[in-house]
Amino acid sequence: MFEYFKKSWARKKARRITQEYPAEIVTFNLPLEGKIEFANWKNPLVWDRVINEDIMDFYRKLIKKGSLVIDIGANIGDTTVPMALAAGSSGLTLAFEPNPYIFKILQANAGLNKDKTNIVPLPYAIADSDEEYYYISSEASYSNGGISKEISKKHGSFVYKEKVKGIMLGEYLKKNYSGLLSKLSFIKIDTEGYDKEIIKTISNIIKAFKPTIVAECFGTLPNEDKIELYNILENMDYEIFYFYDFIKGAEVAKINGSKEMVKRKNTFNFYAIPK
Repeated sequence: MFEYFKKSWARKKARRITQEYPAEIVTFNLPLEGKIEFANWKNPLVWDRVINEDIMDFYRKLIKKGSLVIDIGANIGDTTVPMALAAGSSGLTLAFEPNPYIFKILQANAGLNKDKTNIVPLPYAIADSDEEYYYISSEASYSNGGISKEISKKHGSFVYKEKVKGIMLGEYLKKNYSGLLSKLSFIKIDTEGYDKEIIKTISNIIKAFKPTIVAECFGTLPNEDKIELYNILENMDYEIFYFYDFIKGAEVAKINGSKEMVKRKNTFNFYAIPK
């Protein structure tokens, strides 16, 4: 009972009082990759992440060894690390995370497993223009949040003291990684409902290099936005598949038309593959 109240108090405190929370390094043993280290964030509002063979099997099927992969909304790196393991040390994984508190944990994960991964953590938000944004969270510990040009209550009441930088990803890639774009095989997007807008900003890159795309369709999106999300990808000659989770054997179903996007009321993951 004491432990329950202790954890409950820690969660209440994390919602109301801003403070730093450390990383804790844990070890996983995978059949193909061997010993893997991972930094979990000890924020009381965040659960510990696990990397196992089922998760790795999902990414190995979609990511080519030695390729360029991109994680937009990388969080602490729980998707970044398995993506990078699938691409290998001969590949390159770019991990974008604008949340200043979470970015520190992402940096820690980028520094681990250097013999098996090649991760570049980048503290930028992907936007439709190169400018600075407020980072706003509903919790004092900044375990979630989003960017905004103005201070508003949309993402919450806690505003980070300094603005974060937003970049146009297409231009950034052409300027800094033009020689690797032909190896682009995979893009994961998790931006709290802004996935459609991110896809629109990088449509030229998608059309040119045809990477597999993993993203979310937020349940709270208006129906017209869900339809537009489907149509954008369909018009770029992609097939779209619902999947239940990032693990081997999870339910997968092809989405045949924009009406099926609307029928799913809850937030769901999907991947899009070039026809």
